Amino acid sequence: MTGAGLSTHVLDTARGRPAQGVRVELHDVTGHTRRRLNEAITNADGRTDAPLIERGTLSAGTYELTFHVGAYYADFAAASTPPFLDVVTLRFTVADAGGHYHVPLVMTPWSYSTYRGS
Repeated sequence: MTGAGLSTHVLDTARGRPAQGVRVELHDVTGHTRRRLNEAITNADGRTDAPLIERGTLSAGTYELTFHVGAYYADFAAASTPPFLDVVTLRFTVADAGGHYHVPLVMTPWSYSTYRGS
């Protein structure tokens, strides 16, 4: 079955805008290994310019998305130094390689949430 891929979106609710310039890493952590698959920086819309996993190449397994939010909030006066949240890692499982997995991060310097989007 042809997979639809994996994408992400980062939203900064403290500033009320998409989070531009967040470094995002993707690792495959299926089994007992951790293999780096991709790295990207979010654009002005808070998205990566291309999917993290292209259409047709998504496999079932366990993945980690790592968001470098401490560096993003370094110039935000209300954020603490050192940052309360520095690196946010989301671990999730792809069961249906034929589905599209959109995993957004909604964040502030002190909290975050995620969900499986469309």
